[in-house]
Amino acid sequence: MTLISPSQDSLGDREIFAVESLFRTHRNACLVIVSNSMDSEPGRRLLKRFADRNFHIAAVKPNFAAAFRGTPAEIWFRELKSGRVRPGDVSLAQNLSNLLRLALLYKFGGIYLDTDVVVLRSFAGLRNAIGAQTVDLETGKWSRLNNAVLVFDRNHPLVYRFIEEFATTFDGSKWGHNGPYLVSRVVERVEGNSGYNFTVLPPPAFYPVDWSRISGLFQGPRDRIQSSWVRRKLERIKKESFAVHLWNRQSRDVEIEDGSVMNRIMMEYCIFCNSSSS
Repeated sequence: MTLISPSQDSLGDREIFAVESLFRTHRNACLVIVSNSMDSEPGRRLLKRFADRNFHIAAVKPNFAAAFRGTPAEIWFRELKSGRVRPGDVSLAQNLSNLLRLALLYKFGGIYLDTDVVVLRSFAGLRNAIGAQTVDLETGKWSRLNNAVLVFDRNHPLVYRFIEEFATTFDGSKWGHNGPYLVSRVVERVEGNSGYNFTVLPPPAFYPVDWSRISGLFQGPRDRIQSSWVRRKLERIKKESFAVHLWNRQSRDVEIEDGSVMNRIMMEYCIFCNSSSS
C-alpha cells in the first residue's frame, strides 16, 4: 500500500497525528510526503520517530516536470512557465497540488490523502474509488465529489480524464474549479460509461461531517445531552467511515476540547500519545 500526500508546509501536530492514524490502521503502509519543506533536515528530524519504529515513510521534493511528463499536464505546465497561462488569483501552489496528486496517482497508483485526513480503518478493500462530499436529498445521488482522498490503480483512465480536464479547462481565479468541481464535472460526464470501472463512495466514507459543521467534532460536552451526542456521533463515524476529513481551512484554529469526538479519536488512534495536538 503506497500513499501520496503532497504538503506545501511543514507538518504541524495535527498533520503528524493524521500520519499516526494512517500507520495505526495500516502498519505496513508506505507513505510518501511530497513536500519541499519536509524534504529537508528539519523535516527528516520530524519524521525520524516514525522511521525509528520501522514505519515506511519518506519525504521528497516535487519534480513537476517529471511528474507531468507524458500526460496532458506536460504542455499546460510548459505554457504556465512561459507565461502563456495566467495563474489567476487562487494560490498557484494549491492548484499545482490539485494537479500533482493526479499525475502521481496516474503514474504510480495507490492512495492519495490530504494531510488533514484522519484514517480510522483499513483501505484494503477499496479500489478505484472517490468519495462524495454531498448528496441530493431528494434523489440520493451525489451532488459534489471531493479530491481529498483518491484511491486508483496506475494508469487509470478516469485519472487521465481528470488530468486532461485540468489542462483544458484550467481557471486560476475560481476556488475549487480545478479540484472538487473538476472531479465532479468529469465523473458526471463518464459515470455509467464502459471502460472506467470506479466507485463513488457515499459522504460518510471520507466526509462524515460537512465543512460548515466540522467545529462540532472539536467541542467537548457540557452536559449529559451533549455527552450522549458525542458518544453517538463517534460510534456512527467509526461504523461508517474509513477516514475523516478535518477541513483544516475551517478547523485549524479550533481547539480540541477534552471529551470531544476528535479528542477521543486522537486518544484511540495516536502512536505518540504524549504529544499535544490542540
